Amino acid sequence: MCKQIKLILVAFMCLSLSKLVDSSQQVIKDMGENFGKALDVCKQEMDLPDSIYMDFMNFWKEDYELTNRFTGCAIMCLSKKLELVDPDLQLHHGNAKDFAMKHGADENLAADLVKIIHDCGNSVPPQEDQCMHVLEWAKCFKKEIHKRDLAPPMDVVVGEVLAEV
Repeated sequence: MCKQIKLILVAFMCLSLSKLVDSSQQVIKDMGENFGKALDVCKQEMDLPDSIYMDFMNFWKEDYELTNRFTGCAIMCLSKKLELVDPDLQLHHGNAKDFAMKHGADENLAADLVKIIHDCGNSVPPQEDQCMHVLEWAKCFKKEIHKRDLAPPMDVVVGEVLAEV
């Protein structure tokens, strides 16, 4: 179960939907674009409700509370699709780091993102419901990204969403 959570957090590191000034934030934005493409596929395959879109849109808003277990399920699916976990659902550190670097992260930022995911995975108590476990892991990741000032500003996120409409 903890191995699946690592996969989920790798997915969350890629969920930013905004254009950002800081290069580290730009990396997260670029990775998020790939996740957005796969999200619709996961939604269809798992018959997930439309409510997951709201969680993804508001993910980086610091006071937004994630409570929807289906969002955790979506993140798990995304991580599998992007081959960030091995067949046993264990985080593939190399693939996760390569994924970040392919989207513009330097070696240090990529390693930091993987470490955040790993540390959050170790800090979240196990739960029987894997989707809820992944959701808790994602909350930890979000908190740590905010601590490092890597989260995109909400006015930019909203602007990006409106530009897509």
